[in-house]
Amino acid sequence: MKKNQLIGLIVFGVIILFIVLANFEDIFQFDPASVDYSKIERMSEGETYNELTRLSNQIGPSTKLVTVGYIDDLSTRKDLVDTLPDISLERNQHYYPLTVDPYIQANDVAVEIFASTEKSGSKDPDNWMTLLAEEYNKRNISLANGKKAKVKLRYIASGTAYLYISTGKYMPQAFTPSSHLWVKMLDASGVKNEVIRDRLVGNIAGVVMRSKIADKLKADYGEVSVANLIDAVIQGDVAMGYTDPFASSTGLNFLITTLSSFADNPDDILSDKVVESFEAFQKGVPYVALSTIQMRDSVTKGGSLDAFVMEYQTYIRAPELKNGYFFLPFGIRHDNPLYSVGDISADQKAVLESFAQFSDSNYGKQLADRYGFNKNLGYKNAYALPSGSNLVKAQSLWKEKKDSGRQIAAIFLCDTSGSMGGEPLALVKKALLGGAEFIDPDNAIGLVAFSSDVYQTLEIKEFNALQKARFNTAVKQLDAGGGTAMYNGILVSLKLLMEYKQDNPDCKPLLFVLTDGDTNEGFEFREAYKSIAGARIPIYTIGYNAVVKNLTALSSINEAASMNASDEGIVYRIGALLNAEM
Repeated sequence: MKKNQLIGLIVFGVIILFIVLANFEDIFQFDPASVDYSKIERMSEGETYNELTRLSNQIGPSTKLVTVGYIDDLSTRKDLVDTLPDISLERNQHYYPLTVDPYIQANDVAVEIFASTEKSGSKDPDNWMTLLAEEYNKRNISLANGKKAKVKLRYIASGTAYLYISTGKYMPQAFTPSSHLWVKMLDASGVKNEVIRDRLVGNIAGVVMRSKIADKLKADYGEVSVANLIDAVIQGDVAMGYTDPFASSTGLNFLITTLSSFADNPDDILSDKVVESFEAFQKGVPYVALSTIQMRDSVTKGGSLDAFVMEYQTYIRAPELKNGYFFLPFGIRHDNPLYSVGDISADQKAVLESFAQFSDSNYGKQLADRYGFNKNLGYKNAYALPSGSNLVKAQSLWKEKKDSGRQIAAIFLCDTSGSMGGEPLALVKKALLGGAEFIDPDNAIGLVAFSSDVYQTLEIKEFNALQKARFNTAVKQLDAGGGTAMYNGILVSLKLLMEYKQDNPDCKPLLFVLTDGDTNEGFEFREAYKSIAGARIPIYTIGYNAVVKNLTALSSINEAASMNASDEGIVYRIGALLNAEM
């Protein structure tokens, strides 16, 4: 080969290499999960708005505003329990699956146990009781009458389990929530229950905070205590996050802990003085997760909170929290009690007693130790267990006062691409119409749709009767067709929310995205995520039959929730989300 040809070949190769490197993210798919969102250098509010304006101008959204509307019945509000999927039907059992479901023969006695999600999952670190129940079933343990004992285990959050049991929508034979609080609420609802074990495994709830925050509390307040932490949140010195007290034991425990810290005596947690102090505290809480697992995942994937609630067993098993964090216990113990519920047979009670004994066996104790339970058995309850009726009232107080008088301004962004045609869009419409029942009328709601194009159908306005009527009409008029320009819709919606906040600076903006998949037109995640981060607006994503990791990454940028749903269960999931956030 001649020298000039060789030089030319080298130059050509270098050019090709630069082209490859310049388009690396296009050739090798950009992985949203690879981004550490806590380390993003976020643009200022002004810079973000200018960038969103520039991008929105490129997108060219249109408006198809609904100005009049109609509601069938303005006189009633639905209850969240009305939307619970019927898990007696096989098609709905994937929502709260049986993670242990042994084959039952004629001479077997089977019991079904509702078990909280941090111990009944299908994989580590949330499958302690799953492994325990599987091993129990393998051993073919016999009752005194010779019948074989079998245990079924259902994966379900304690608060959701309480709803099913207290309303009779579905009755297992037993319930093992994280704490006794839910059983006190069952007492108030009149459901028969009987304790099998006060404690299956020991655990405690606590606030995990960055070490520098603990050091600051000690320096500024004298010691690291729950009372001083609450005061620091009120003063704006700490950004605190906790979990939904309608679903999470840790969240409910923290709510009662907070109310108790303001009360002069244990019976005074709902007084006017306590309510006023609680509202002041809530102003310093930017984030409420739907579950402890979601809180854990958000924090360990780069969350920006200074402090957040978590169970000790979860804390010591999270490698991301090994260094640089401090654990502060609070509230009552999470001893994972086991209760029978309803009228069960003597044989079924014998199975539950046998299973509890197996949990106390050497195998059970060693398994519990391996999973990080039973590490703080000396911790005592910080307050007396309230009555079940007061716990129910405390939940209602939280729903009413959690936003401390701040208006929530939200846009629902709906995927109307061709793949949403038929049942998917029909169910999304049903979910939005049902979810509207849980939106406080003082909040402000808008609606944007996207396919290949982006168009706004409802301006962001206070959700009074007229706006609710417009919302219902706009939802019913959504039609499917075209491609999926999801990030175009997100960028346009964020710009609209930032404009609303400019005129209403005390509002709290949120974005809810409902879609069946990832984008295939318009801007992509890698082009949009820095603007999304700069907006600092939580984005809740609801995927309809979508297995899209981008949705999880999208929600984690500004610490929100991502969920997948299908069939009629999407109605309950959106209802529960709006009940917590709106």
